Amino acid sequence: MTKKSIYILSIESSCDDTGAAILQNDTVLSNVIANQKIHAAYGGVVPELASRAHQQNIVPVVQQALEKANIDKGDLHAIAFTRGPGLMGSLLVGTSFAKSLSIALNIPLIAVNHMQAHVLAHFINEETQKRPDFPFLCLTISGGHTQILKINHYNDFETLGETIDDAVGEAFDKTAKLLGLPYPGGPLIDKYAKHGNKNAFKFTEPKTSNPLDFSFSGLKTAILYFLRKEKKKN
Repeated sequence: MTKKSIYILSIESSCDDTGAAILQNDTVLSNVIANQKIHAAYGGVVPELASRAHQQNIVPVVQQALEKANIDKGDLHAIAFTRGPGLMGSLLVGTSFAKSLSIALNIPLIAVNHMQAHVLAHFINEETQKRPDFPFLCLTISGGHTQILKINHYNDFETLGETIDDAVGEAFDKTAKLLGLPYPGGPLIDKYAKHGNKNAFKFTEPKTSNPLDFSFSGLKTAILYFLRKEKKKN
């Protein structure tokens, strides 16, 4: 028996990138992302500017995703969107668009937690990707989150550890800004660190009540004071 094709439009607008993808069952037919270069001038994402850019980008991004997948919006069976976590203004743009389109097409609306989406991306049908067996451990790292999760099943997640303050991505980006690196500076720190001396400078390791939790705010502060001290020397 031939499996019926289900087409889902997926919309992501949690931060500064506007994304739209078309899925046919568990296969990605198209994936279009519009980046926002305006934040480079400020050394970080400006929420108000991000939401305005989403408003400008979301229609053309969705249209391109449909065209690349070679389907019409009338072929869609459902619309999925990021409900959070993320920047409130940015999320509102994606949510409003998704709700409006689902009402216009009279098709279901699926709200998605984007941290769960990071984990479940492992189950996208790709030739180069092997699907994990349940249960498995997953380390999720994004600009705003750092977590260790035990994944028991598709909708059964158990948090074993997480950051008690800042995410590691934020620590990277803030440190890069202190060093005067261009935005986004986190990937540059990662790149330059591979060519550096890991024993050159010593920073304290944060301690938490749960040994699987993370803390990065103290590290950011230590780097700030370290740079001030070194600049006074030279």
